[in-house]
Amino acid sequence: MSNIVAIVGRPNVGKSTLFNRLTQTRSAIMDNTSGVTRDRLYGQVEWVGHFFTIIDTGGYVVGSEDTFEDAIRSQVAIAIEEADVVLFVVDCALGITDMDKEFALVLRRYKKKVIITANKADEPSQGFNASEFYELGLGDVYPISAANGSGSGELLDEVVKHLPTEGVEDPYGHLPKIAILGRPNAGKSSLLNVLVGKERSIVTDIAGTTRDSVDTIYKGYGNEFVLTDTAGIRRKSRVNEDLEFYSVLRSVRALENSDVCIVVLDASRGIEAQDVSIISLAHSKGKGMVIMVNKWDLVEKDTNSAKKFTDLIYEKIAPIAYPPIIFTSVLEKQRIFQVIEKAIEVYECRKTKIPTSKLNQKMLPEVEYHKPPTVKGKYIKIKYITQIPGSCPTFAYFCNLPQYIPDSYKRYLENKMRTHFNFEGVPLQIFFRKK
Repeated sequence: MSNIVAIVGRPNVGKSTLFNRLTQTRSAIMDNTSGVTRDRLYGQVEWVGHFFTIIDTGGYVVGSEDTFEDAIRSQVAIAIEEADVVLFVVDCALGITDMDKEFALVLRRYKKKVIITANKADEPSQGFNASEFYELGLGDVYPISAANGSGSGELLDEVVKHLPTEGVEDPYGHLPKIAILGRPNAGKSSLLNVLVGKERSIVTDIAGTTRDSVDTIYKGYGNEFVLTDTAGIRRKSRVNEDLEFYSVLRSVRALENSDVCIVVLDASRGIEAQDVSIISLAHSKGKGMVIMVNKWDLVEKDTNSAKKFTDLIYEKIAPIAYPPIIFTSVLEKQRIFQVIEKAIEVYECRKTKIPTSKLNQKMLPEVEYHKPPTVKGKYIKIKYITQIPGSCPTFAYFCNLPQYIPDSYKRYLENKMRTHFNFEGVPLQIFFRKK
């Protein structure tokens, strides 16, 4: 099990900036607005041969007008429970506040190792102000600047002293990555919460509740994998805030880093242009894909409703015709586990390696049966086929005149390959090379 360090504190003290500094990423969205971070965000840190997982949390506050206040406090409490060491971040420039004192009382109840991290000590003179935080009675105070990195080395030296083990480098790096994507309010966070059996992501009816991409380790069906909940992706013309822009950017990054995408559609709204864009993006990046039609319980149905909806989806996303479609209701817990089972199957299909002999045995007769069209009186002869390395199953067809093979024949070959081999939910890449 990995070592865990939680970053906690009241809003706007620089927790996400510190998270990004220690993980050497830009995973957490940073903004001067209070309450930007809501869910727990996990990252990996290495320091002098020690490895640990670090958790960014939302700002702990009581009595605010923030709709998400209670939910954020719950997420903070879970992070503290999980942690071996807690970094209590305070604002060195502003000084000690009543909220800092109240939160210090909360931390004492957990009986965890707490390190007071006095952030925003950007100048040496500001570092002297950190001494007032000894009043909190939680031990030594470490003045740092998350913005420029000063003091972070001393802080990490203290952190690793209290870790139970040296840890493992990126303990989850080898696991399959499944991203949950879709427009706002389609039910992505609700799906994650039902799957893991707890409130992993904050769920409300407000569009844009999820901002960061939230990773969760999920064990089930004899497998272990990383599930990533993402912010809803809207059209650029409808993204008006910087915060939402960066949320969408992280959703796209989560897609790029994933092996399989679960694209969640809202059945009550049908398939819209942005859904098609998300599916096309996953296809262009060579990702495995499962289309999940959520809120199916809200649709008035007859005996052919599912078939009509399926036909409409394939018509809208044509020529992409390989993703499986599953009709679900997260609220009623209908067929949601089928989605995960299918995503795992798609992941296995994406890793498929077909021996060259078997490829040629199955596909050369198909080529002979329906030969490439003659171009300028010249006959195109495909000699043999082999699989080559690629982000998704990729095949090279060696022939005498590769430049003359039309896209229609390429689609014919892809369809025949899907007939002979199981590539459900997986895009195929076919290249023609001169022998």
